[in-house]
Amino acid sequence: MTQPTAVSPSDIRAFLAENPKLRARDAADALGISEAQLVAANVGKGTIRIDAHPDRIIPAAERLGEVMALTRVGDCVHEKVGHYGEYHSGEHAAMTLTENIDLRIFPAQWVHAFAVETEAEQGPRRSLQIFDAAGDAVHKIHLRATSAHENWSQILAGLADADQADTQAVEPRKPVEGPKSRPDNLEALRAEWAKLTDTHQFLRLCSKFKMNRLGAYRIVGAPWVRPLAPTAADAMLQAVRDSGIEVMIFVGNRGCIQIHTGPIRTLKPMGPWQNVMDPGFNLHLRLDKVAEVWAVEKPTQRGPAVSVEAFDAQGGLIFQVFGVGKEGRDSRRDWGRIVDALPTYAEVLA
Repeated sequence: MTQPTAVSPSDIRAFLAENPKLRARDAADALGISEAQLVAANVGKGTIRIDAHPDRIIPAAERLGEVMALTRVGDCVHEKVGHYGEYHSGEHAAMTLTENIDLRIFPAQWVHAFAVETEAEQGPRRSLQIFDAAGDAVHKIHLRATSAHENWSQILAGLADADQADTQAVEPRKPVEGPKSRPDNLEALRAEWAKLTDTHQFLRLCSKFKMNRLGAYRIVGAPWVRPLAPTAADAMLQAVRDSGIEVMIFVGNRGCIQIHTGPIRTLKPMGPWQNVMDPGFNLHLRLDKVAEVWAVEKPTQRGPAVSVEAFDAQGGLIFQVFGVGKEGRDSRRDWGRIVDALPTYAEVLA
């Protein structure tokens, strides 16, 4: 069952005119609507509905040159500057694999999309924005001054949808799945965990024993997981910055996972936010929304994969961080030392 826009497009536009500095997500929350409904209100006024399928959008993005890719989950925003390319289509999962823009895409969640253009003092601001059925942002592609703006009009002509209505019906938002554990399957979980040969096998393992990621972490125990203090999220970022090692930082929602591979050089805290502000990579994390942090080890054919994973109060995954294990720049040993030194939950209680 879909829900129509609760606020008229003219009221949305009036609110945006009165609050020009309010971020789109915050404006949508203030109006009690989805972000897709907020964006749709400007269709015909600088905004165009476009085909939402990644098989159409990603090849178009490849023609835009250098852009900024943005993927958000809850209170964590992951931004990477680079070029789209090496797109691999798939019915259930697709990928974009370039050095700077590394995405895992789930096409079923790419439901609504818009090309957005607004005027600014420095010239037009342009972006492609994709939303799921509930109207929540899945992925955004922001053009930069160095982008191929000369291709914008032609790309829009090829992507434009026949429906150019300025209202957007959405489905009710699906709640985050809380932790699911099955203590009666604990011994089998531990036995199968020890036999893992690839991290990608883990979710199938959880499904086999009728658990999910967080539910499995909460019961499996040593040597595979260790509960860390919520403050470990910030401590980990600072330690990675100070060490200079390379890590992989995964942030994703139901429709897109975005990955940064490299070091962290600059941290700039601001209120409850901790911000990575590096050339080509920004990460914005609300530390006060981190409820659980876990150090996790999974066996693989190349040795143990060690991660630090953060969850919100509802049990939603905020981020995962792994040490980089590539030939010629293996950071996993230094990463392991960082993880071992992070504050544990037990230490905080003590």
